[in-house]
Formats: sequence, structure tokens, C-alpha cells
Amino acid sequence: MISAMTGRSPLPEPLARGPFTVAQAGRLGVPLSRLRARDLSTPFRGVRAHGDPAAMSIEDLANAYAPLLGPTQFFSHTTAAAIIGMRMPTAFTEDVLHVSTIAPHRAPRTKGVVGHQWTSPPVVWGDGLVKVSSAVETWISLGDALPVTDLVVMGDGLVRRKEPFTTLRDLRAQVESPGRMRGRSQLREALGSMRAGTDSAPETQLRLLLTSAGCPEPEVNGEISTSRGLLHGDLVYRRERVVVEYDGEQHRLDDRQFGVDLERLDSMMAVGWRVVRVDKHLLRQRDELTQRVRQALAGG
Repeated sequence: MISAMTGRSPLPEPLARGPFTVAQAGRLGVPLSRLRARDLSTPFRGVRAHGDPAAMSIEDLANAYAPLLGPTQFFSHTTAAAIIGMRMPTAFTEDVLHVSTIAPHRAPRTKGVVGHQWTSPPVVWGDGLVKVSSAVETWISLGDALPVTDLVVMGDGLVRRKEPFTTLRDLRAQVESPGRMRGRSQLREALGSMRAGTDSAPETQLRLLLTSAGCPEPEVNGEISTSRGLLHGDLVYRRERVVVEYDGEQHRLDDRQFGVDLERLDSMMAVGWRVVRVDKHLLRQRDELTQRVRQALAGG
């Protein structure tokens, strides 16, 4: 049946929502002329999708490419990081996919895809067609691709306070494992600056900014005893009784969360702690930020 409004025949149910290959469409009897209609795009050769590829996220592009993945192929590097939900570098943008193949199979060579070859089978996880390298192996694979600061931010996410992917001890063991490893020196350097127990990427960025400016290193998510019990402060200077708190977007968008955090900080101040609150704008003003923290540490 052809739609009276569009003049196009509807696609079979299995193809109506997600991306599909031209071969799949052919097996279901869809003519090539239908695959050239304007309601379908071609994000990759041999694939059709609903929507403009230029407006697709990395996850959407990965879903579009997934039907082309061979049995020895998987998403890796920053593509895997985005799919897994790892902490990404600030303002991270990318419009290509990273697809890896286990040697001796050749890496894919397709427009919009950066191919890689892994010499040994990695730990791969995923549901259905979307297979990705594990979070730990993804981080290790980026050792020679990202600046050390970004590796620290992403690495802190692996050993985060809630539902960590791994431990610092196990991560060090992985980095020091025998065999060739690209970027090993950068990974070692990043490990030296990583700290377990963070809650967000800006917390790590804030800590690195303060220490690089010569401020003492704070305790990460340290416990503070208050009338409401033990509460966590983002960055804690215990001897000086100073807490540096990062206010993320959730504080502005979620009234309930804003109220909870305000009560938490009020409880800390009620027992003699100074609080320095930092938002994304102050985070970009290094001199002003460090001046406020130094003043608080000095008791001002």
C-alpha cells in the first residue's frame, strides 16, 4: 500500500524504526527505488537510516553501523567510551566512529570510520549487535590519543565513588602487564594523578586545577561530621576546615536537588566549615578561583 500523503510505500515492520542494511531490505522485498526515498539517509555505504546523519549522536551512528560489524569487530576508543557512558573530555565532539578488528583480520576502511587492529582479543561486552571494548580496555587504548589531563578525568570515572568499573590497584596492574602497549608512559603519568571516589568530571578538573596552581591537594569526597550525620564534601581540606564544592547543572535544573545540597552545605557551615562554591563559569577563571580557595585556606 502506498501512502496518499507521501507517495511512498511503508517499510516492513523490522525496518520501520532502526537502521538496516540494503541486503536486509532486499531479503524483505523492498525495491531499490524505495531505498532512495528522501525519508531515508545513507550514513554508511550499504546502510539506510531514518534521520539526517549530520544530526546523529555517536551512539546513533554506532547503531547505524552496527549491522555491518563482522564477528571479529567491535566499537572501541572514544566511540566505546561514549556508548558505555564513560566520562569524556570537556566539550568532546566527534563525528567519526572507531571500529576495531582482532588480528589477523584487517581493520575496516569506510568513510566516517577510523579502523584499528588489536593484536590480542580484548574484553568485549554489549547487547545484540552493538559490541564495545570494556571500559578499562577503552581507557588503555586512548593512552596515546588523549592528553594526560583527559586521561585522568576519564580514569577517575573508572574508579568513581558509586558503581566503579575497577580499582586503582587493578588498573595499575593492567597498565604494567607484559607486552607492547602504546601510550604506557602517559597512562602511568595519569595514574599518578588519579584518585578514587570522585562523583563527576568537573570535580576532577577542579582538583587538578587547584593542585597545578600550587594549592595543597584536597581529600576527595571526604566525610564531615555534622548534626545531620556524616556528609560528603567534594574536595575537603580537613586541617583548614574548608570544603570546595562544584555546583553542576543539576543544581540549576532540579529544585529538589538544589534544596538537598543547600541543606548539606548549611549543615557543614553550622559546625565551622568554610564552603567555596564553584560553578562552570568560575572553573574557567583560574586566577579568581585559586585566590578564593587560598583566602579560605588562610582563614579569610
